Amino acid sequence: MAVGELGDLPGPPAVRALTIERGDVLSPPAPPRSVDPLGEPLARALDGDEDAFSEVWRLLHPPLLRYLRVRERDAADDIAAETWLHVVRDLHRFTGGPAEFRAWVFTLGRHRAIDAGRARAARPSIPTAEVIDIGTAPSAEAAALERVDTEAAVRLVATLPPAQAEMVMLRVVAGLSVAEVAAIVGKKPGTVAVGVHRALKKLARTHEDRTTRGVSR
Repeated sequence: MAVGELGDLPGPPAVRALTIERGDVLSPPAPPRSVDPLGEPLARALDGDEDAFSEVWRLLHPPLLRYLRVRERDAADDIAAETWLHVVRDLHRFTGGPAEFRAWVFTLGRHRAIDAGRARAARPSIPTAEVIDIGTAPSAEAAALERVDTEAAVRLVATLPPAQAEMVMLRVVAGLSVAEVAAIVGKKPGTVAVGVHRALKKLARTHEDRTTRGVSR
């Protein structure tokens, strides 16, 4: 299958979203960014607007949780809660726009996941993190609909080697740039771009195979 055909794959929206990398693998074209939906609520949140922070959470928490479920599935919810506690604690120190904020949140989440993995290796259980109440969450119906669209894709990504799976989740699900992903995982941008490109081709083949065998969900 040609790289340019990846976006034509059948399957749920989230799986199709995992196959949109095209073109030069060293500099994959990013979709045109008009207005980042995170920008306006983030600006208000940085000015102390609690309702705006709730909106920021609603925009970033779902992709953060999906990323963490690939890294530390059993502790993802606790790690996400701990990540947001750190965000709340250090928000007054943050400077930058929505792209920098998104990268910061996922960097915090990654560090917390690494800590959780080390703790899990040292003892059988991880203390439950304090849950933060930051406003009204999306409806149960909306959350259930989102799970239908994304859980199969997350399971598919989890079949990749851990390093590749992490880069795909950060690049495609979190929506970070190649440079931002490279900074988070400590690799060169070219390495990240090639790794994501190859991973998406592998996922496309896996999805096609499952569809052919009639086991795709």
